[in-house]
Amino acid sequence: MKIRAGQLTAQLKKGLAPIYIISGDEPLLVQEASDQVRQAARDGGCHERIVMTVEKGFDWNSLLQERSGMSLFAEKRLLELRLPSGKPGDAGGKALRAYAEAPATDDVLLIIAGKIDSRSQQTKWYKTVEAAGVALPIWPMALAELPGWIQQRMKANKLRPTGDAAQLLAERVEGNLLACAQEIDKLFLIHGAAEIDAEMIADAVANSARFDIFGLVDSALSANGERVARMMSGLRSEGVEPVLVLWALSREIRTLASMSFEVSRGITPDQVMRSHRVWDKRKPLIKQGLRRSPRQWWYLLHRAGQIDRMIKGQAAGNVWDELLQLGLMMAGKRIARAS
Repeated sequence: MKIRAGQLTAQLKKGLAPIYIISGDEPLLVQEASDQVRQAARDGGCHERIVMTVEKGFDWNSLLQERSGMSLFAEKRLLELRLPSGKPGDAGGKALRAYAEAPATDDVLLIIAGKIDSRSQQTKWYKTVEAAGVALPIWPMALAELPGWIQQRMKANKLRPTGDAAQLLAERVEGNLLACAQEIDKLFLIHGAAEIDAEMIADAVANSARFDIFGLVDSALSANGERVARMMSGLRSEGVEPVLVLWALSREIRTLASMSFEVSRGITPDQVMRSHRVWDKRKPLIKQGLRRSPRQWWYLLHRAGQIDRMIKGQAAGNVWDELLQLGLMMAGKRIARAS
């Protein structure tokens, strides 16, 4: 039986299945779903846990031997098979099929795997495991879903987030749910059970560097060229990777290129900012950026693409010098065009 992440709690309440396979490349969600199964197994009498990790040279017969093995300490056991690659190979596929066709009577098998794509989910071993137990594939969360997920998680941690707060945290931790969960825990430690607004997020969720990349972006949008140069120097001296600086700058440039195009089509800046969920504190900065034409922002995006090729070794140039020029151009400073 295949289920979605939101259905796992209800399924576990109905009783333990003989096999669970949880797969995906979103570590936090895979970890938390696995923890739910472990807890349910303990509550169901599986007080002994045997962990097997599939590495080079792994003997798949050991899984089948455990199926027929006897527990020394308890009647039921949790057999935890870790499959980081998500690909068991021919020998593993045969062993998993054999187990699923005749699972242990008292034990629960929990398979924790890396990403198993749609094609691999059509293989015989996967279909057999799915038919014998519960399959939970976990896919990366879309950016549009992240603010809602953050709000739910913050409320579960006794925090009361404003809409702007959830949106800002989503922007700051995009693509890293584990970091997001850690920041939410930190917010609770700092503020306790309190209302959390965007300003509190901005104060608490920051790069460990003294000059953070989000501050650099805001300095550029506020046309403070001198501060842009100072912060860029600080980021470089503190060992921040150029790719992170480029990510922050190009992300803002891309957003402003899209927003300024909408303004050029007759939509008001306020409407555009509302549709893009710009939080109140940043609206003056964004409104200033929307005074420029889409052509200007698309040119800056082109420059960002050139820097990306430099970072990858596909073009010549001094990456940090080019990043500084890009930041200054965002700040409205005239820079000579690259030859």
